[in-house]
Amino acid sequence: MHLKKGDDVVVISGNHKGQRGQVQALDKVKGRVTIEGVNVREKRIPKTQANPQGGSVDVATSIAASSVLLWSEKAGKGVRTRIEGEGKSKVRVGIPCGTKF
Repeated sequence: MHLKKGDDVVVISGNHKGQRGQVQALDKVKGRVTIEGVNVREKRIPKTQANPQGGSVDVATSIAASSVLLWSEKAGKGVRTRIEGEGKSKVRVGIPCGTKF
C-alpha cells in the first residue's frame, strides 16, 4: 500500500473529492483507508443503564485507498509515490501527477 498512518492525503475521486485529511487507519487486506474528517457518518448509540440518554456519534468510515493521493506541500497538490533505494536505504519519493517515470 502506498500510504502510512499519519500521512496527509487528498481525495481524488468520489463524493469527497478535493477534501484533505490525515490517515487514521489502514486496512491492507481490503485496500481501504480511514481519513480524519472525510466520509463521516452518524452512528446511533442505544440506550443502556450506563448511558440512559442514548444518542449519536460521528464516525469517520473508510474509503478505497486508490481514491487518495499523498499530499505534498512542496508541490501544492497530490503526488504519486514510488520506492527508491535498496535494503535499509529505501525511501518513499513523491512524484507530481503527470510526470513520466
